[in-house]
Amino acid sequence: MTPFAATICWVAGLVIWFIIRYPHQRRSRKHQIVDSRDRASQQSLVAISVVGVGLIPAIWALTGFPEGADLPFSPIAAWIGVVAVAAYLWFFYRSHKDLGHNWSATLEIRAKHTLVTSGVYHYVRHPMYVSFWLMAVAQALLLQNWFVGLAGLVGIGILYFFRVKKEEKLMLDTFGGTYRDYSRKTARLIPFIY
Repeated sequence: MTPFAATICWVAGLVIWFIIRYPHQRRSRKHQIVDSRDRASQQSLVAISVVGVGLIPAIWALTGFPEGADLPFSPIAAWIGVVAVAAYLWFFYRSHKDLGHNWSATLEIRAKHTLVTSGVYHYVRHPMYVSFWLMAVAQALLLQNWFVGLAGLVGIGILYFFRVKKEEKLMLDTFGGTYRDYSRKTARLIPFIY
């Protein structure tokens, strides 16, 4: 494993991420939205996360800036990053597949929306956020630059911590006691822990 190969693995992960997301994004436009909350603010949070896991690492990969923040390259860390890429892509794929027509990029409820509690949602309430956190970890391990690694973690952290409670409130308002029961027995991100 070399720094160039690690960068290629990071790019490949992003390309596959977009390939997974694209058909779901197209399909979501075909379903009527019946409840949408805080759309502008939610889009801003998504944009911030994209800066952290897309723009900043892309600038570094293309230009080497900020070079002074580079860490000594560790092939072992990079291989662990490849495992993290595979894990985040699996969680990302499964969460989209299990959500089906219920998926939305922002806080929206669609016509005929259902509460998904099966598949990967049987184990955690927010597997897509699991994939985002793993994406940030993979970035830090593959693109061994402390600024780039921190950018991914901060970008995803801002998205997660400013959004997850609002998302859960929307689910509670929509599904009431059913969601409350589901959230009591299903962890947010790490089964049986958190």
